[in-house]
Amino acid sequence: MSSLTQPAAVLDPVERTEPVAPATRPAARRSWGSRLAAAGFLAPAIALVTVLIVAPFVFTIYRSFFDDNGFTRRWIGLDNYTALFTSQVFFQSLLNTLMWVVGTLVLPVGIGLAIAVATWKLKLGAVARFAIVLPYAISGSATAVVWTFMLSTDGGLDTILEAFGLDGLVAQWLLQWPLNTVMMIVATTWQATGACVILFLVGLQSIPPNTLEAAQIDGASGWRLFWSVTFPQLRPMTVVVIGISIVGSLKVFDQVLLLTNGGPGTASETLALTMYRETFTLSRYGSGAAVAVFLTVVVVVASWAYLRRQLRPNQL
Repeated sequence: MSSLTQPAAVLDPVERTEPVAPATRPAARRSWGSRLAAAGFLAPAIALVTVLIVAPFVFTIYRSFFDDNGFTRRWIGLDNYTALFTSQVFFQSLLNTLMWVVGTLVLPVGIGLAIAVATWKLKLGAVARFAIVLPYAISGSATAVVWTFMLSTDGGLDTILEAFGLDGLVAQWLLQWPLNTVMMIVATTWQATGACVILFLVGLQSIPPNTLEAAQIDGASGWRLFWSVTFPQLRPMTVVVIGISIVGSLKVFDQVLLLTNGGPGTASETLALTMYRETFTLSRYGSGAAVAVFLTVVVVVASWAYLRRQLRPNQL
């Protein structure tokens, strides 16, 4: 008898599992409902980005294939890009832009980090930081006006040098390349250092005090404490500061326009100013669109490559 009852026991699990399938349907419905709700919240943002960023960029790419002067438009294919990559002016603009990238990383970022670390725990550190951060509140245009007065012929800098008997150092600061590009980077450093100080200070304040105290107990101090303990914990903020600086220096425009207007000639032009000149000064909209596409690709690729390298999970 016991052997005859065994098949019934084997069938019990099958009978118990039959009602399970219908029970999964409400869960699936809830999953689709949550997805639709999320899509509804995201739709306005996606539509806004599409209208304001994606669509204009696609139209710029389309326009770069035309010889366009604002009145007539003629399809020329890749001729704008061919002319671009065979132009000496373009390569000069590219060189100047690279100088801006290097100068921005060395000066504002480096000086901002040094000031933030040096004044972090000083009693009067807030006063020192305020003096450095204050120029950041000034617009780029106002900064350019101030430095135009300082760097113009017989301007403030030349007057100071002559007052101290340093007449041999007097120069035409904005009329000689690459001196004019270097001085414009210095002028931008005066303003941009404040933002770097603020961001690095936020990163320093997020470091657990116990970590520094433990390192000091183990004998770490000075440069060794900074390099082995403080700086590694500043890495997330350093990634942000350097990323912002790279993108900003690739797109620099207003300081160059107001200080030198790209001169003498086009010697100090950056890619952004070349795009402006081609489009709005020379009314070569197709050529300007080609420069805009190239600049956008450079900014996106540089940002993606940098963040992809720096934000690996095993490095954070």
